[in-house]
Amino acid sequence: MARAGGRRTRTRKHRPFWVELPLLVGIALILALLIKTFLVQAFSIPSDSMQNTLQQGDRVLVDKLTPWFGSEPERGEVIVFHDPDGWLDDVAVDPPNAFQEALSFIGLMPSAEEKDLIKRVIGVGGDTVECAGDGPVKVNGKALDEPYVFPGNTPCSNDPKGTFKVTVPPGKLWVMGDHRQASSDSRYNTDDRNKGMVPVDDVVGRAVVVAWPVGRWATLPIPDTFKSVPAASTAN
Repeated sequence: MARAGGRRTRTRKHRPFWVELPLLVGIALILALLIKTFLVQAFSIPSDSMQNTLQQGDRVLVDKLTPWFGSEPERGEVIVFHDPDGWLDDVAVDPPNAFQEALSFIGLMPSAEEKDLIKRVIGVGGDTVECAGDGPVKVNGKALDEPYVFPGNTPCSNDPKGTFKVTVPPGKLWVMGDHRQASSDSRYNTDDRNKGMVPVDDVVGRAVVVAWPVGRWATLPIPDTFKSVPAASTAN
């Protein structure tokens, strides 16, 4: 302690960095968990069902904030959702190692136990979605122009599940993978309790950006074709 002009001055003691480090790590973990829970989460693409838009192993960032304000998924969005009713029952999952579990805890990787899927929203509540033969897919009578469909695929398939006409109930979604002939989506789960639909409440969020690998960085906007789909109330 020193005197200057008759007044005492005090010097602030700084704690050693090794003492503050646990506190800083704790704050960082809390912030990461808050971001994971309420804002954004990374999701690893587990299969080829969304090619060529997404490749197996890509990491996408999922917007989890928007649904908190009452916004529901729109046609054309790529969404991540919890398994609605055993869609992944026959899919083997490798147990994560300690490093993967740590990344999952802070939201940099999805949890292996969550069994989430990623598909494109084709129809929302009230929509009539149909496809026959080789397509095209129609929503409320409007044929979709789908340049995102995997090269060489047809919009639907000449098999019992590939030809369909459904009306989506309120609060549900009809989803399809972009790799149409390699996607076990709504078409192939019509015998479950939701008749192949995905409850809106099961949606984790919208995939907005391909974040990794760096060379594949891209946004995931809604394709223009969905802008011309008429509302269900004005459809045929």
